[in-house]
Parts: sequence; C-alpha cells; structure tokens
Amino acid sequence: MRRFEIREPKSIHEACRILAEEEDVKLIAGGTALLILIKQGLFVPKTLINLKKIKDAGEITYNHQDGLRVGGLATIYDIESAPAVREHYPLLAQACHVVANIRIRNMATVGGNLAHADYQSDPPAALVALDARVELTNRNQVRIVKLADFLIGMYETGLEQDELLTALLVPPPAPNFRDTYLKFTTGSSEDRPCAGIAARVQSSNGLCEEVRVVVGAVSPTPVVVMDQNSMSGKKLTGDWIEEVASKAEAAVDPIDDLRGTADYKRRLVKVLVRRALTACVTGEGHR
Repeated sequence: MRRFEIREPKSIHEACRILAEEEDVKLIAGGTALLILIKQGLFVPKTLINLKKIKDAGEITYNHQDGLRVGGLATIYDIESAPAVREHYPLLAQACHVVANIRIRNMATVGGNLAHADYQSDPPAALVALDARVELTNRNQVRIVKLADFLIGMYETGLEQDELLTALLVPPPAPNFRDTYLKFTTGSSEDRPCAGIAARVQSSNGLCEEVRVVVGAVSPTPVVVMDQNSMSGKKLTGDWIEEVASKAEAAVDPIDDLRGTADYKRRLVKVLVRRALTACVTGEGHR
C-alpha cells in the first residue's frame, strides 16, 4: 500500500502555501468521499492536507444586509441545524437534512461536498436555486464565483490547484417566497438521489411574480429549468403547474446510471416538479 504524508496547517494561508508549493496534494476535511477513493486505490496522493485544525473555518453567520456566510468546514449537520439557516433558508436546511444519514452529515463538510462535485448530491440544487456563490482563496487573492458557474461537470469544478473553497455565500432571502426540496431515491431513504428538485415560487394575489426550479442528480450539474420571470403574471393554477412541469421535463438531459435510465428520469422530473410546485402554491412549502 502506498504511504502518504499528512500535513495539518493551522491557518487558511498555510494550507494555501502547501497547495502552491507541493505536488500531488489533496485536501481532506470530513473525508466521507476522499477516503473511499483512497481505500479503493482509485486515488492515493503523496500528501494529504488535513483542514480540521484550522480554527473558525466552519463558522456560520447571517445578517439581513449580506445574507448567509457558511465556512467551508461547516458540516452538513451544522448547516441543517443552524438557527439562521432554519429561519431564513428552510430550503437549504431541508436539502441538507435528507443527505445520507446522521453519521455522514456530522462528518461531511459543505466545502468538500461542493468541491467533490458529485452530481448525485442534494445540497447543490438547493444552493443554485438560492443563487449561492462560493469563496475561493489562494495565497494572493480571494475570488467569488456563482455556484452554478463553479460546478462545471461530473466531479469537475472551477477550483484551481492552489485554491481552497473557504466559504459558501447565500444572498438575503427575498420576501413572499415559498420553497421546497424533494428528493427521490430508488433505494433506501439514505441513498443518493435519483433526482432532487428545488422549487421556489414568489406570488402575490394568486399571481406568479417569480418561479425558479432547479433539477439536481439527473445530469452532471444542477439544471436550472425555470428561472426568474419566464412565467411571471400567470395565475397559480393547476394548468400553470402542469405547464412548468412539462417545461422541466423537456429541459433536462438526464444520463443513464444505476439509479435509472435517462427516459425514466425525464418522466420522474415532471412528476417531482409538479409535486414541488403544488406544495409551494398550496402553502405546504416553506415561507
């Protein structure tokens, strides 16, 4: 078995320095994804950088002006249980709550989840629906990138070799929105999603002001199938829901995998979008 060295930096700057100066380096935080790859022999780096010793790197803060900031080392459970998230971003809390099981949620970090870019994951669809951004840091600069642009493909992101994903940034919630996240698995409730739907509807006097639907886990990256004002001004009726659901079915380009064929997933998307929008319109969704 190939041996590797473990480095334990005490600061973001020190971690970035190691990334920039050494070769064949991999970051580890919760390790729920990386350790599986190492045990299977698919990837064994020369050096592992353990980020857990970096103080306050998982802090979660919120204010009405800037919105939510989640440190990259915050665990999925930290996010789902944070009072600010539960109050102001229930869609995100809901998506985090259905990730795997409590053991995984207590270990897996949001930074690792997003940087790993596993398409069969729950948080990305909800975060794209919330227009989230990621903070990427190296020794010389910090840059902010929209999550939808950061997630390039299956296990592929816009993260440079010398960068850390140091924070997740979510803008302040808009008023009069109802939203929900629906996860469907072909196995147990702890399984990876076959499809995940994040739906948000803003309405006034029974009319749609804005709707956003993001489909996750069926394609290499989350798919925004309905965005902003494309259905604005229409009555929130069953016909409206069916129209949006049909548009979602037509917009996705699913991939075949162990959890279903592309055709199966396309039909599933229509059903789940219909259910998610119905929950938002009837008041069952989060406000």
